[in-house]
Amino acid sequence: MRLEEYWGVGPKTRETLVAELGRERAIRAIESGDVRTLSEAGLPRGRATRILRRATGGAGMDILATSDARKAYKELLDLAVEHAVTERAADRIRVLTPRTNRTEMNERLDSVLAARDAWASLEDDEKERVLEAYDRYDDRDESEHAAVETALALLGAEVDSGPFEMIANLERETLEDAADALGALAGGRVRDGADDELDRLRAALGAVEDMDANALELIEELRDDGVRDVEGFRDAFEDRLLGETDATIEQVREAMPADATDANDFVAGTLRGLRSNLTEAVDEREETVAGEFEETLEDASEAVEQAVSAVDEIALHLSLARFALAYDCTRPAFVGDENEQSDSDAISVINARNLSLAAREDEPVQPVTYGLGDHDVTTVPDDVGSVPGQEDVAVLTGANSGGKTTLLETLCQVVLLASMGLPVPADRAEVTPVDSLVFHRRHASFNAGVLESTLKSIVPPLSSGGRTLMLVDEFEAITEPGSAADLLHGLVTLSVDRDAMGVFVTHLADDLEPLPEAARVDGIFAEGLNPDLELLVDYQPRFNTVGRSTPEFIVSRLVANATDRTERTGFETLAEAVGDEVVQRTLADARWTE
Repeated sequence: MRLEEYWGVGPKTRETLVAELGRERAIRAIESGDVRTLSEAGLPRGRATRILRRATGGAGMDILATSDARKAYKELLDLAVEHAVTERAADRIRVLTPRTNRTEMNERLDSVLAARDAWASLEDDEKERVLEAYDRYDDRDESEHAAVETALALLGAEVDSGPFEMIANLERETLEDAADALGALAGGRVRDGADDELDRLRAALGAVEDMDANALELIEELRDDGVRDVEGFRDAFEDRLLGETDATIEQVREAMPADATDANDFVAGTLRGLRSNLTEAVDEREETVAGEFEETLEDASEAVEQAVSAVDEIALHLSLARFALAYDCTRPAFVGDENEQSDSDAISVINARNLSLAAREDEPVQPVTYGLGDHDVTTVPDDVGSVPGQEDVAVLTGANSGGKTTLLETLCQVVLLASMGLPVPADRAEVTPVDSLVFHRRHASFNAGVLESTLKSIVPPLSSGGRTLMLVDEFEAITEPGSAADLLHGLVTLSVDRDAMGVFVTHLADDLEPLPEAARVDGIFAEGLNPDLELLVDYQPRFNTVGRSTPEFIVSRLVANATDRTERTGFETLAEAVGDEVVQRTLADARWTE
């Protein structure tokens, strides 16, 4: 395959990759999802990530039919990346994409859930040892040597379930020998500390080279010590060499010239010969030692390859497991016919949590239960009154700041995670994987271009003939109410006609009547103000019930908080408009609970 055939690789990008990596290595990096290699070759990390998403999961990326769906997908990956144990694992998470068949989804779920259970079963000190091993792996740029040492650390932690099974059968002794060999060799050279004899020879050579650089001073020192005759000078020089160079007496005497004419000639000749002999000895010893280490690595090549692969795979699954545990995620059930739309298609959640809210950790997140299609939701919170119907399409109404958008986002997150083969933040969930996910957040603009672009992004997926999930938030915000109601009614009708599933958030429920029989209206209700005059909302929708906006609560808060008399008078005029009695009762209720 040519490099230009990969999505996002144009002539300039191809030239950059070929110049830095060569064609074959560049293709291997793309096929393996290697963000680091591409970014180190000069590609911006974001661009490298986009190329790899398309290369490794292009069909899955096509599921994300709108910019808001793609943004929600990236937000989920960012949350997961926060739990990555290595930079390489973080990069691999960033290129995870929705899968296009349930076998792949279930295979990844199996791996992640096995990792989750294995990680959860470890004691705190065992977890600490594993994380420390991966910290060292990261610090050493995830080299082959670092991977082998990480595998040894994981073996030392004695964890062998779930993803750790990949290293459980590796021979510790073989890996230890390989680690020593990898640690000893660097660019074909043997590192200091790898062999005692080689270290001794190198130290001796270094000392001789230092002496040679200061030969005249050495001669003067020997003379100052009172050495005058030839024999005494020879013995004193020999003692100095043996004492300061760690050379053997045989090496020293072999280097001493027999035909030196004076002390200078004798010292220079001896040091020159000794340096030559030691250099040859160093080279011979290094060649021998390097050969032994290379032979060790050849014998251990299969174990090393397994360790490198296992450490990388464990890091990915461990990272995803930590993400799943952090948000108490569970396995979704895939429902409906895999090959075609059917009456058994469904999207449902029981006690689902919005990950974006849960990640803030500033207050508890109220879980919600919801269902579309042929779902299996049979229980709901006591005050809801009824379970969701089997309609494929719902119109969601209710209070301002009541969590309607958050519910859309939660359903979007559940479907995306399930499609990627990842656990979802709910006690239980049913998901029919879709061909197109249309997620449209509220965009407040009456610009004609916004209306046109919005319709061009959300209508074609409905007309494509595949499974589509519509999650549309306050469509009326982009045009005037009258036209918005007509267009929204058309979208609901089109969704029903195309057998799509969907939730449409709106404040125009009354203007949409009559809805198609296959659609229902759900509502979210505000319950008043707390003593701090903050809006109290029950975020759990009530089914087949029109929710009510809550301007009286908002006006109540404005009246109560107004400090300027003129300002307060203005808000009181609004209070009369929404019903002064309601406002006063709201304020009284809030103060009574103080």
